[in-house]
Amino acid sequence: MMEMEGGRSSEMMGFLVSGCNGFWMRRTSLQVRQRVGSVRCRASWRGDGRGEGTPVVGTARVRFAPSPTGSLHVGGARTALYNWLVARQSHGKFILRVEDTDLARSTRQSEMDMLRDLRWLGLNWDEGPDVGGERGPYRQSERAEIYGKFAQELMKSGDAYPCFCTEEELEAKRQQAESEGRPPQYDGTWRDADPEEVNRRMDNNEPYTIRFRVPDGKIVTIADAVRGEVSWDANATVGDFILLRSTGVPVYNFCVAVDDALMGVTTVIRAEEHLTNTLRQILILEALGFPVPQYAHCSLILAEDRTKLSKRHGAASVDDFKQQGFLPQAMLNYLALLGWNDGTEKEMYTTEELIEAFDIHRVTKSPAVFDMTKLKWMNGQLLRALPQEELAEKLLEHWIKASILPR
Repeated sequence: MMEMEGGRSSEMMGFLVSGCNGFWMRRTSLQVRQRVGSVRCRASWRGDGRGEGTPVVGTARVRFAPSPTGSLHVGGARTALYNWLVARQSHGKFILRVEDTDLARSTRQSEMDMLRDLRWLGLNWDEGPDVGGERGPYRQSERAEIYGKFAQELMKSGDAYPCFCTEEELEAKRQQAESEGRPPQYDGTWRDADPEEVNRRMDNNEPYTIRFRVPDGKIVTIADAVRGEVSWDANATVGDFILLRSTGVPVYNFCVAVDDALMGVTTVIRAEEHLTNTLRQILILEALGFPVPQYAHCSLILAEDRTKLSKRHGAASVDDFKQQGFLPQAMLNYLALLGWNDGTEKEMYTTEELIEAFDIHRVTKSPAVFDMTKLKWMNGQLLRALPQEELAEKLLEHWIKASILPR
């Protein structure tokens, strides 16, 4: 869809400052420069457009980046587990990054609940908002100044430009494109605008967005560890997309690309619904001169009726299963096998065995179907293997929570 962000604010693009109520900005003097030559490269290595990046040597830096807008879904838990297994297997780092730029829906309570559920599963992290690290802060809402800095880098290099189109103008363009049977992409009105006109509007404090300049004829190809080779014609797929809105709020893909680069992420393991975001992120990474990480996009988890697993199927969040009395080891064991196997008939693993056996290249492309009967069987196996005293303690705790026994 055409990105419909138009000028809405009297505040201009510039240096971003993060406040307790969100993002706000003040204008700095910007000089629009015409694009000449190649992009200035700040790093010693540039991505090659294939999404392969530098090979992981020795250790991996991976991340789980939830949005704190609800409970930790089992799909998110599986993503966290796969990242955690890769980090532990390579003696690398597992990073927890909170993607809370959706200020209207993100809550600190949701963040705390997600962290609690990850700890219950035993998925400890090496860097994150509560444990710190050398590459923080680890909440996107606290990184606004960083995004502003890199937006200005892209403006100076000519890889981004200001767009003064209003929402009404963009909507008219979208409707015209649809009536003509064309993809509703931005038509580049301000892509090669007269610098004097651009500076005049800036001097008049007219609101504008910052758009990324997609290179002509650009083809981006990744060697996805799960899905194989995936390619996009950048101009035909996305057109010039928005990096910063006129309110100063950075868009999701810009934040993710910058954060992955600065946090040194070597492999991005996430759900297949993020596959389409990869194109924009690679374009941003290459323009800024950062290495392109390796990618692995895992299939969705479906309910037995082949629809997306949700609360109506009985349980969908990690906390749902916890409240029903499932053991964390049963959840880890079952989630690991939702789309992956080690080529054997083995079904029960210890955590150490999962770390040793896991291989992201053996994750299947096909959607995984959540089998509650299988999970219950695994949970039963682990319950029966517990010492009697520990089993009695867990049963008593569960019966009290379920009001079967009085407190």
